Amino acid sequence: MVVLSGDDVWMADVGVSGVVGTVPRRRRSAVERRRVVEETLAAGASVARVALKHGVNANQVFQWRRLYRDGKLGTAPVSAMRLLPVSLVEDEKPVRPDLPEAAPLSSGAIHIELPGEIRIILEGSVDPGVVRAVLKSLRS
Repeated sequence: MVVLSGDDVWMADVGVSGVVGTVPRRRRSAVERRRVVEETLAAGASVARVALKHGVNANQVFQWRRLYRDGKLGTAPVSAMRLLPVSLVEDEKPVRPDLPEAAPLSSGAIHIELPGEIRIILEGSVDPGVVRAVLKSLRS
């Protein structure tokens, strides 16, 4: 049995033998909802356990989490992470980091021998694209 009266909402506690009594539905402030949501965001927290602890349906807590994510549960407490102001200043000449010198290309050789007296030899500094093309052609 549900009785609606103005802003007050009453829900019936139903037992095995029928209606036992009425309990007022608790309205939670944005601050209370935000605290419950923040408790669910802790590492290892279970939404179902937090909801049970506070006497709230887990589905309701998930709805509050969406509101929290969208910024609709008020502002975060002062201790929460904050963005800091940033200002950009243009410099006359940009600073370029010192780039390390290119490593010298090693000279070497790759010898590929295939059945049927086919030999492929790549010597010196070979372009990686050429090596890829050669290996790709060997696969086909």
